[in-house]
Amino acid sequence: MKVEDLYQMSEFCSITKKMKKDQEITGGYCGDLLSWVMAHAKKGNIWITVQTHINIIAIATLLELTCIIIPENISVEKETIQKAEQEQIPILGSNLTSFEIANLLGKRGL
Repeated sequence: MKVEDLYQMSEFCSITKKMKKDQEITGGYCGDLLSWVMAHAKKGNIWITVQTHINIIAIATLLELTCIIIPENISVEKETIQKAEQEQIPILGSNLTSFEIANLLGKRGL
């Protein structure tokens, strides 16, 4: 599955404007404790988190994550969106919970 495939799914909407769409997704990680995510998420993962502050972009960049998914229609800070676009880290949103997103993506082969 590629990031582009997520854009085609009706359960997700794009929060950032500039996005890498051709990146291969190697897996996923759900977590909100930033230090824990830094220690356990892997390169190529998507990251599902309720965190929306600018530090999520630093972690996604450091770990070379493919994208960040924000559940439950949580609004993302403008500064975070700007930094994500600068770093080419796609942020997607969803009205689903983290559990529902993980379950959906698992059913779709991720």
